[in-house]
Amino acid sequence: MSAPAPAAAAAKPKPPADPTAINCVTVLGEHIAKPFRQDIIKVTDQLSPKPKLVGILANSGAPSRAYANWTAKACEAVGIDYELREVGIVASGATEGTAEQGEVEEAILLANQDDNVNGIMVYYPIFGPRQDGYLQQAVSPLKDVEGLNFTWLFSLYHNTRFIDPRKLALAAQVLTPAPYAKTEAQAVPSTSNAPVVSPPNEDGLVKAILPCTPLAIVKTLEHCQVYNPLRPYGSRAFGRTITVVNRSEVVGRPLAALLSNDGARVFSVDLDGIQEFTRRKVEGESGEGGNKASFHPYHVVKKCELSFEECLAASDVVIGGVPSKSYKIPSAHLKEGVVAINFSESKNFEDDIKEKASLYCPGIGKATIVLLQRNLLRLREYQAALRGPASQ
Repeated sequence: MSAPAPAAAAAKPKPPADPTAINCVTVLGEHIAKPFRQDIIKVTDQLSPKPKLVGILANSGAPSRAYANWTAKACEAVGIDYELREVGIVASGATEGTAEQGEVEEAILLANQDDNVNGIMVYYPIFGPRQDGYLQQAVSPLKDVEGLNFTWLFSLYHNTRFIDPRKLALAAQVLTPAPYAKTEAQAVPSTSNAPVVSPPNEDGLVKAILPCTPLAIVKTLEHCQVYNPLRPYGSRAFGRTITVVNRSEVVGRPLAALLSNDGARVFSVDLDGIQEFTRRKVEGESGEGGNKASFHPYHVVKKCELSFEECLAASDVVIGGVPSKSYKIPSAHLKEGVVAINFSESKNFEDDIKEKASLYCPGIGKATIVLLQRNLLRLREYQAALRGPASQ
């Protein structure tokens, strides 16, 4: 008879964590995207026909093609009907070059008029800032899932968080080409020019659509509790100082406006200098009870007198969005415990960022696409409200 096996040694308890150590927490875009994705699936499961998103691809570059393929997979995963419309030389299989501007604009206008389409996204860049900016305005605000049409940007910059959908219908009419003949079978109400039959809610207002990448960054800050949930809606970033290294018209400037409209002091950094975005106090008013400051409804912008290094040292949050592999935000100038967020395809922070940061988000791509999908669902609701009860 063999001897009994020795009893297994008891596992040693782990030593307690050092409360003085800085342990950086990595926050992934998937962490932000997951609850939104679950909500979207619950909604699309109950919809028929499924919400339809059209992507317009006019640039033969590999990044645009990869983004289009990724969009298709992301939409399939949540029950959204996605159609890629290739334009010009891209449709003929060219591996270099872009379509003509007229071809891209025509594709956008046709999608505007297609009543089976609930949302449109265009894969930029195509021609450059000026021409691409024109094309962004050609997308109907009723179908602009990227939130780049002037109607939505005006609301963002003026901190208008709700909008009358009738204004969307009027703006869409401007983008309607000359009438064309329809057969009786085709004559369904158009989201582009249908009259308002019933308001979507009691006061007739709907939530404004926000650009999806800036919104994804705001949702990341909410997830990281940089936004204070105990404060009133619209002032939850009060007391925070944030540096945004990017002032593009697509992401950086709208993001600075969003953050400052929520109460933050924002340093907006770009090649042409540093600007400061803040909510200004209203002169001559002290607020409720005579002891609370009253602020203007939306932000103001002024030239910043601080150096870049001083901005970084003062910031609770630093957000990088420079499209360059060689650009790095110097860790040496960052505040201990900073929240660092990267939204560039390139890594904007140095390799030692986790030694300085309390929270680090290396990318927000998954959060961006899921918020674009949420914009699509909202626009579908607005279109249905404008068509009337029969279409809902």
